[in-house]
Amino acid sequence: MAWALWDFGATAVNAIAVTFVFSVYLTGTVGDDLPGDTSPASWLGRALGVSGLVVALLAPVTGVWVDAPARRRRVLAALTGMVVVLTAAMSLIRDDHRYLWPGLVLLACTAACSELATVPYNAMLRELTNPGNAGRISGIGLGLGYFGSVLALLVVYLGFISGSGDTRGLLSLPVDDGQNVRAAMLLTAAWFALFALPLLISVPPPAAVEGAERVGVRGAYRRLIAEIRREWRRDHNFVYFLGASAVFRDGLAGIFAFGAILGVTVYGVSAADVLLFGVAASVVAAIGAVLGGHADDWFGAKRVIVLSLATMIVVGLTLMALSGALAFWVCGLLLCLFIGPILSASRTLLLRMSAEGSEGVAFGLYTTTGRAVSFLAPWLFSVFIDVFGTDRAGMGGLCVVLALGLAAMLAVRAPHVRVRD
Repeated sequence: MAWALWDFGATAVNAIAVTFVFSVYLTGTVGDDLPGDTSPASWLGRALGVSGLVVALLAPVTGVWVDAPARRRRVLAALTGMVVVLTAAMSLIRDDHRYLWPGLVLLACTAACSELATVPYNAMLRELTNPGNAGRISGIGLGLGYFGSVLALLVVYLGFISGSGDTRGLLSLPVDDGQNVRAAMLLTAAWFALFALPLLISVPPPAAVEGAERVGVRGAYRRLIAEIRREWRRDHNFVYFLGASAVFRDGLAGIFAFGAILGVTVYGVSAADVLLFGVAASVVAAIGAVLGGHADDWFGAKRVIVLSLATMIVVGLTLMALSGALAFWVCGLLLCLFIGPILSASRTLLLRMSAEGSEGVAFGLYTTTGRAVSFLAPWLFSVFIDVFGTDRAGMGGLCVVLALGLAAMLAVRAPHVRVRD
């Protein structure tokens, strides 16, 4: 449970700081009078792009460093602490365009540290599970993560954001100089710290290995290259899976990123209702993650991924042919129902395919490959819109990405660990 609670707290940072609250505050309020031709939203995209590049470069190195179980907790604690401090520092960003640049730096650094922290966090899964229950524990962790984002969003919305006028939320915080949003960032930092502590202080640390090798950056990359060669010789399917998962995970990210845009521009959903849809979608995805974790342990991770991807493609194509808010709600929630099982099963499949003692490198590569093709879904989304002349066609581009990931996944030969009574 302590392992899952960390995810419960981490998702609040991603939902409130990176996605819905602080990033919107930066682009819509802090930078609304920014001089020059480049919009605040464009600067935000560039900042997060640099953040993604940093993650792509450092994730494999982080994976090498945390191969030793004794190092995992230290690295996770350091990255968690950095996320908490950076998130709290966002409370210093005032409603003045001169604060846009430090705000973007804080946001980019927070996103990078949060993403890198998932490497030691995921690698700890083997310490806390066995092959028979890894899928169930992974699903519970992912499910709690979704519920954490829902609860955090509701708390921030009701307490700090809702209403109109000079004060907002049940706490009646003034909107002048962004005081309500800045206070929300302090709450978010405290939220993550509170729910991360059980994993960092209550779970017994693994025994230290005598003579553990000290690895620097250059040595880490040399070791990483050697590990890739070794994994290729050990099991080509491990490398194939990294490529397949990178593609379909980018498709899932595209569904999340562009779903709200399609809801408003194509299906007539109001901006307020889109926020409610986001809460409902997180709940549905959490339920799907938990159910998918049980299905993973019984039927196997590959079958869960393949079936979920195929279903999402059918639902996405169906949504393209329909109109109206009801169609968006029904099909959109069905899409979200299968996102959780795919992400949970991917994590446990990677764990089962990785070599004993190399979990850190495996999850570092998993994070890096996911970043390596992050352009694919946005690019095909825009290409389909340009070619067919309608925003509705963008869903077709996302379905193509999911189909490419499905085709690649079918070629992966994966192990299956079945729970027996």
